Amino acid sequence: ATSMTMSIHPRIPILDHGYVQLIETWGSDERIVESARMSTSGAFRGWGTADKPGAEKLLRYLYEDHHSTPFEFGGLVIEVQAPIMVFREWHRHRTQSYTEMSARYSPLPDCHYLPTAERCLGVNGANKQANAVKGAEMLTHESALEWLEALSAYYAMGEALYQDGLRRGIPKELARLPVAVGRYSRMRASTCLRNWLAFLTLRSDLHPEGGAAQWEIRQFANAVGTLLTEAFPRTMELFTGAAAGAA
Repeated sequence: ATSMTMSIHPRIPILDHGYVQLIETWGSDERIVESARMSTSGAFRGWGTADKPGAEKLLRYLYEDHHSTPFEFGGLVIEVQAPIMVFREWHRHRTQSYTEMSARYSPLPDCHYLPTAERCLGVNGANKQANAVKGAEMLTHESALEWLEALSAYYAMGEALYQDGLRRGIPKELARLPVAVGRYSRMRASTCLRNWLAFLTLRSDLHPEGGAAQWEIRQFANAVGTLLTEAFPRTMELFTGAAAGAA
């Protein structure tokens, strides 16, 4: 395995206008084992078989006994286009490095998240954040469609006010005030495998705890899990296996 891989990777489409795209990876399952063996001046000695396990035995020991430092010797950088509301949740993971497009420097593209009526109807009574407010009407498909039509008009009105401000010469950093949290933004995020696994634990469907996260960010986290599985298949097998056992 090479120490770093850089190439043009396809975007994984998410929601109506979002995506996750791999930019680069570093490290590998082999490098994780090598970093652990540094303490004993050892090296990677190869993977074994079902009858005679090799380095996978050490990798499992490291993971299951929470020896986390070796998992910092691999990671990835991704590009993400997602609604601002998703980024507000994502940025709570302060172990990642972020660089995001800024409306202070250039106008944001006219791109908004419009959920489906089915998504709006997906009320979860067991999760208070995903539940209706107390005293709300019984939501119907027709009512959801009416609200979505109004939301689309609201987005259009906000965009018109935004562009009007730019036309009038309002500073870009103030003209963006009408921008809603449903607006798409774009960022790059980078961290090591250890911290990506912590992100997946809380935000993806790959782990029981992740089920409490908002549905939208879970779709992005699931895509990150796909990229991690491609780059670190043996570690991710341990992660998903442990999550399945905890479910």
